[in-house]
Amino acid sequence: MMQHKAQLQAARQKDGTYDYTGCFTQVTPEIEAADIAVCNFETTLGGAPYSGYPQFCSPDAYALAISDAGFDIFLTANNHCMDRRNRGLVRTLDVLDSLGIGHLGTYRNQAERDSLYPYMLERSGIRIALLNYTYDTNGIPVEPPCIVNYIDTTQIKADVIRARQLKADCIIACMHWGTEYKTQPDWKQKKLEEWLYGIGVHHIIGGHPHVVQPVRTLPHEYYADRHLTVWSLGNYISNMSAPRTDHGLAVTLHLLKIGAVTTLRYYDLHPNHTIRPEFVVIPK
Repeated sequence: MMQHKAQLQAARQKDGTYDYTGCFTQVTPEIEAADIAVCNFETTLGGAPYSGYPQFCSPDAYALAISDAGFDIFLTANNHCMDRRNRGLVRTLDVLDSLGIGHLGTYRNQAERDSLYPYMLERSGIRIALLNYTYDTNGIPVEPPCIVNYIDTTQIKADVIRARQLKADCIIACMHWGTEYKTQPDWKQKKLEEWLYGIGVHHIIGGHPHVVQPVRTLPHEYYADRHLTVWSLGNYISNMSAPRTDHGLAVTLHLLKIGAVTTLRYYDLHPNHTIRPEFVVIPK
């Protein structure tokens, strides 16, 4: 979920408020059909003044519209989560909490992370652990006590162990990684994928390159199951104009638990295309 300047302009109403409801009307039925719907929220809710690239800050109405469209959980660990520094990080979490939106990836302090992470949820008797990490925050430092989940193998391994202790049936790692605008995964993604599956992650959903990268399955080491890797979902909504950045994917994982074993029955891919708003200037 990107938020560029043209999106701000298109959503701004005459009274100064912002309305994004029309952005999601075509996909709301699909989103609402899921038991759990998760999105990568790649902006901040730092308060006015609002801004697009390179340092994103969106109206609270944007988060509300995404929630109203059916998304339950926001991933907040990405390279733009510190665009409004600590204040923006904290205010983003405050707004999401006030709207009743689940979130993971950034935290006000260590105690909060310890109590809320891994993000655990249960549906139909299946306990799912969600993990979320980012490769960087565009060089903007995170000042204590705030915390951003960086891609740190020591920390990730500890988090996976904790997810097992919490009796997770399925561990899904949502990774903000890769090289922007590249349609194939880079060597760092491939190396990290192998390592994540080796420590017990079941599935990987990736983002950041802003273009769709391949989807693949690998055999599970111990069970008659598959790992699902989505290297990059691309953009769901944005105003980017570079080649292929107006396309994205949503992926649906269908999980089945029999006894003590949870498997991926099948998955669906839902391609989407974003039409950028056009502004017509009429000469005087």
